[in-house]
Amino acid sequence: MSIYTHITVGTNDLEQASKFYDAVFGALGVKNLGAFGDSAVAYGVEAPEFLVLKPRDGKPATHANGGTIGFVAPSRKAVHAFHEAGLANGGVCEGEPGPREVMPNAYAAYLRDPDGNKICTYCMAAE
Repeated sequence: MSIYTHITVGTNDLEQASKFYDAVFGALGVKNLGAFGDSAVAYGVEAPEFLVLKPRDGKPATHANGGTIGFVAPSRKAVHAFHEAGLANGGVCEGEPGPREVMPNAYAAYLRDPDGNKICTYCMAAE
């Protein structure tokens, strides 16, 4: 059971953010589920779990300092595909794909999306 209903990140350019997340999530098997209201796009496997949206208060979107959102990768190959897709679609590298010392078998990559939100993907399977 998940401990949350969904996660959101803000954007100032919904079209650019959708292009970025379509690419990185495509590498992980996560689908664009379409518009979620008039100012958001929903992503998930079967139900909306991750939303990219324009802030409702009308102020510019900003990223969290110290915040990172991590996604499951089915393989180390998917970690690389996620990272490459993100860089090709306006993302910035925050950590090359490779082993991480935090846990045995941890293999990850980190990106910042076009709005500066920090995301990563981890594969915990042995090589």
